[in-house]
Parts: sequence; structure tokens; C-alpha cells
Amino acid sequence: MANIFYISLPERFDFYHHKKFTNDYQKAFLEEDIKHLVLDFSRVLYIDSSALGMMVLLHRKALERQISTAIRGLHGQAEEIISIANMGRLYLVERDV
Repeated sequence: MANIFYISLPERFDFYHHKKFTNDYQKAFLEEDIKHLVLDFSRVLYIDSSALGMMVLLHRKALERQISTAIRGLHGQAEEIISIANMGRLYLVERDV
């Protein structure tokens, strides 16, 4: 599926990554044919509440553009936090097969 945009996240996904995260998803929104946006969590070891807020905001903006959202590569503490925050209600959680 060529209409997928991937955003690779850092080991520490927190407020200090806000500007880059926003720039990354705005690039996706500039491409007319993007239908699916995937957040790659494979490197993420730490995530804080501001990152969860950024994810909610991204999901809302993607919905406005009829772009679906997903998370890939969850593991460890980041996976636990995403689960506790119930992000699976907003994002499709793609599991490694």
C-alpha cells in the first residue's frame, strides 16, 4: 500500500520531541494521496503524558483529513503506557507477526 506515511519515533518520546513530531506529521498532510499514517514505536523506550497528548492531537487532525492512524513496533514500558492510556481506541495497534 503506497499511500502510507511512516513516522519514526525516538527512544524518548516526550515534550522535547514536539516540534519534530509536528513537522513530521505536517509533511504527511501535505501529500494528497496519504490515507494511512503509522507511528513507528520500535525504538521508543520512554513516553510521557505530553507525547500522549500529541498523539491525540495528531489523531484528531488525521481524522479531519480522512487519514487512518496506527502504531507499530510497541514493546516494553511504551507498550504498557499506550495500553493503560487506551490509545487502542484511537490508533490501530499493528502487531508483529
